[in-house]
Amino acid sequence: MLRTSIVKEPSSDETILEDPLGPSADASFRHQMGHISRQSSVFFIGTVFTTATGYLFKVYLARVLGAEALGIYALGMTIIGFVGLFNAFGLPQSAVRFVAAYCATGRTEQLRHFLGRGLFLLLFSNLMLGGLLLLAGPWIAIHFYRTPELRKYFGLFVLLMLLGALTTFLGQVLAGYKDVARRTVITNFIGTPLATVLSVGLIVWGLGLRGYILGQVLSGVAVLVLLGLAVRRLTPPAQNIRLSIFSPLEKQVVSFSAFALGVSLLEFLMAQSDKVLIGFYLNARDVGIYAVAMGLVSFVSIVLQSVNQIFSPAIADLHARGDLALLTRLFQTLTKWCLGLTLPLGAVMIIFAPVLMHVFGRDFEAGWPVLVVGTIGQVVNCGVGSVGYLLLMSGHQRDLVRIQTVMAVAMVALGLLLVPKWGILGAAIVAAVTNLASNLWYLWEVRRKLGMSPYNRSYFRLLAPFAVTLLVLLIERRFLFGFHSDLVLIATALVAGYVAFTGIALLTGLDPDDRLILGAIWLRTGGKLSFLGRNA
Repeated sequence: MLRTSIVKEPSSDETILEDPLGPSADASFRHQMGHISRQSSVFFIGTVFTTATGYLFKVYLARVLGAEALGIYALGMTIIGFVGLFNAFGLPQSAVRFVAAYCATGRTEQLRHFLGRGLFLLLFSNLMLGGLLLLAGPWIAIHFYRTPELRKYFGLFVLLMLLGALTTFLGQVLAGYKDVARRTVITNFIGTPLATVLSVGLIVWGLGLRGYILGQVLSGVAVLVLLGLAVRRLTPPAQNIRLSIFSPLEKQVVSFSAFALGVSLLEFLMAQSDKVLIGFYLNARDVGIYAVAMGLVSFVSIVLQSVNQIFSPAIADLHARGDLALLTRLFQTLTKWCLGLTLPLGAVMIIFAPVLMHVFGRDFEAGWPVLVVGTIGQVVNCGVGSVGYLLLMSGHQRDLVRIQTVMAVAMVALGLLLVPKWGILGAAIVAAVTNLASNLWYLWEVRRKLGMSPYNRSYFRLLAPFAVTLLVLLIERRFLFGFHSDLVLIATALVAGYVAFTGIALLTGLDPDDRLILGAIWLRTGGKLSFLGRNA
């Protein structure tokens, strides 16, 4: 049995080094970090590409369509997002776990049955709920959101819902096959440019908001076909036993899917209730401004999102094997790197918030306080690391659901109180406060149930780089503001911020785990390791 007593209270850099497992611990750590970094880097690059393309595209949409049209689109997405929780039955989340399990145990027929039955259920439920949505949609548009213009687009939104359910399921199946890179290529590098080109073409043709949504529908069809072909290529051929798509799924699949459905419902409440309340109390224009600002906020946690895609199955693996020492070591190092790589971006978002929102047009400038408040919440999110996944993948899902339930209720209650008084800023404050409270509660539960903390003395080494980064950005804002276009100013700030942070971080020294990671990267690029020794 592995000894794990050292992971209860990591209090120094040396805690990580003095591993009772000996040199093999470094080899395991290097192997795990290598796998996580390789897969995460592909996902990260794809996400950066999608976000950068999406940012420029949103600027185009904001200037051409305006805040009200984007608000109508955001309201429509909240409706199909809510309905989409029930038409998926939690199957996309189940795909990651059970596709991997069936492959690992050689249960080919059960795997094929899961895929066939899952696709059949998704298609059937989406057709049924889509029909109901077409009937109920006009009432929602007129009496709940008080936006009659929304009625024109429900047919396209139903198609988006159907395509979204199927592509999400197949994308998670590829994750179960441990082929996140292929999924990223299809969805990010093919789907995003295709959607952009088609939408722009249809908007220029004169279709306006309808052209934007139709472009996404057409690109969704292409992505669905490519994902289907990829899944078919990776799925083992059928053997002797044949299972009908009408036969029931295994009980453990149904149980896990039901749990995943509950989690998805809570996540929806926490992610979309702010837009719903703005749409109810305010108007489509305010929803559009808020949606653009929060879209930028979501980019702040891009590093953490990329790590979570690969770290989550590693958590389940290491926890099942009882290797808590290695799991804690990974948790500490990954959290520090996530925070370090997020701080310069967060600083740029806060200091240049008015500039970032001005890019979308004068109508959107009023959303800069939303961007500031939301960014602070996401920096905290990155600062605690993958705490939610640690609870979920270590068998403490009930604690996760309990926290999310309390926070979802609190978010709705605070939203009902603050949105009517403070508008979109009130919604941003509610989202940031609940995000902060949720993550601190997750962190406390991880420490109490697993005996893990992401923090040690090496985090103090982030203070000097962050302070210099803030100084550089404030100087740039003081002396370069107004001399260049908004996009040039933002791009320059990002480059200056990361150069300053990285340079000071290297000068102030690296801990041994940092040197292991950077050493592996340096070797892969054909570099030398000599410079790392100077930081010992």
